[in-house]
Amino acid sequence: MKLEITEAAWEQLEPIMDEGHQILRLYYDTEGLGCGVNGQPTIRLVNHINETDQKVENEELPVIIDHQQKVFFRKEMKLDLIKGTFRLSSPEGILNPIIPTGTVKNEVPL
Repeated sequence: MKLEITEAAWEQLEPIMDEGHQILRLYYDTEGLGCGVNGQPTIRLVNHINETDQKVENEELPVIIDHQQKVFFRKEMKLDLIKGTFRLSSPEGILNPIIPTGTVKNEVPL
């Protein structure tokens, strides 16, 4: 699995990183959306790696994903910045067109 971060996305992501948020997690968010298959692929900045996490290939920073959530993502993805919000896409299409920068540091439920 690989994630490309565009220059525009990196310029928006880097300033919101801090000592406690140095790892980018690919996260399938189901909160408030019903059952486990009704969710949205998104991103979060976190400060820890869980036992069930796997590394995602990336050149800018550590990127991880829980092995059970991999099914909701694609083998090759791109994180871009479009009109002030992050967009997660793959060659097959858009995974999440609008990821507000304010949600990137929200805690991931355990």
